[in-house]
Amino acid sequence: MSELATAAERALALAADAGADEAEAWCERSVSRQIRVYDGRVESLSDAGSRGLGLRVFCGARSGYAYGTDLTDAGLAALAHAAVGAARVADEDEYAGLPDECGTTPVEGLFSPAVREWTTERKVELALQIERAARAHAGVTQVEDVVYADSEGEVALANTRGFSAAYEASAAWAYVSAFAGEGADLMTGLGVGLARDPGGLDPVAIGDEGAERALALRGARQPKSRHCPVVLDAFVAASFLGFIGGMLSAEAVQRGRSLFAGREGEEIAWSGLRLADDATDPGGLESAPFDGEGSPSRRTVLIEDGRLATYLFDARTARKAGRRTTGSAGRSSYRTPPSVSTKNLVLDPGDAPLEELLRRAGDGLYVTDVAGLHSGVNPVSGTFSVGATGRLIEDGELGRPVREITIASDLVSMLQSVQAVGSETRWVPFGGSVKAAPLLLGEMAVSGA
Repeated sequence: MSELATAAERALALAADAGADEAEAWCERSVSRQIRVYDGRVESLSDAGSRGLGLRVFCGARSGYAYGTDLTDAGLAALAHAAVGAARVADEDEYAGLPDECGTTPVEGLFSPAVREWTTERKVELALQIERAARAHAGVTQVEDVVYADSEGEVALANTRGFSAAYEASAAWAYVSAFAGEGADLMTGLGVGLARDPGGLDPVAIGDEGAERALALRGARQPKSRHCPVVLDAFVAASFLGFIGGMLSAEAVQRGRSLFAGREGEEIAWSGLRLADDATDPGGLESAPFDGEGSPSRRTVLIEDGRLATYLFDARTARKAGRRTTGSAGRSSYRTPPSVSTKNLVLDPGDAPLEELLRRAGDGLYVTDVAGLHSGVNPVSGTFSVGATGRLIEDGELGRPVREITIASDLVSMLQSVQAVGSETRWVPFGGSVKAAPLLLGEMAVSGA
């Protein structure tokens, strides 16, 4: 048994000694590294580690939570008394408690030893390669930000119903912000890569993407206002899907904070749209064998052929709704108790490449970036009005770059106006962990000059 698993089991025994009826211990360790380069040199380099345990206890219908970094018996005993003390003064919650269903789902490829085998020098060189690739493009005037980062860690979870399991995971990612143009006409482009280890990243592709996205916007001007077809690129589609995924949380629904409340079984999107939350996809960086409270991970279909299939539930929200958990309890770290969250949102691809989506749009707008999404969307009504940047679509092909525009609609109307999903999907770290593709929308209000 690992050190973390031993600490989790010991914490349960001490919680019982302190007076808890039931308990759950989440113990983790992690190491993260970040390298930032600028103008061919390392600007900053960090290497940080953490280790700690979060203890959730139940005393009747009351629950308490405490966390700390001291994994000695004395430290764990202090946590147990703190958690039990918090439970005794908490309000009763008839739905609180450990999950009725505990277990694991095998998920291959979560950890790559290469993330620690690569030397710092090799990782620095990878970041410098990204910068060189971006700067090599004629017309790129600056490469402002190049970051390489990775993480590795282990999680152990145990509860007083006999569940005990652990897993290791790793991740590596990098991004670049490239600029094209000068002064007021300066435009930016982002290149991103995600993998389990640095060897899975293509530094030239990341640098090229950032440069090409910036160069595509050179000379952007504000267009006239219009109603027209809109194509969202994968980055923008991922941002919207991440926001929608958050509103499909049963917790948001039960609190009256979701426009999708009471709409299970209804047609909320185009009939060809299928969206799932999948914690078992090896390519998703949020995949794991179990969720934040020990329920087995699974794939949960949220929107199936345009109809709202279900919400995401943890143990508490499932009991309140008279349902089963969907294995959707998440944790940001040992410092927080579990709560409903998405894992990896996965949009099923269509059969049309981007060129076909543009052709079908005819004359419209290709959106490559939006600003202010989380502040610009009303979670209850779903209405939104957000700033956007992109290119006009003219006679079915990409045309002039545009900026200082606003796109407005509501999320259900937007989902129902989808006419096609692109065939090329990619993992995007916007709105969580999202596997997205470009989307063709039949019409949207575009405000410009």
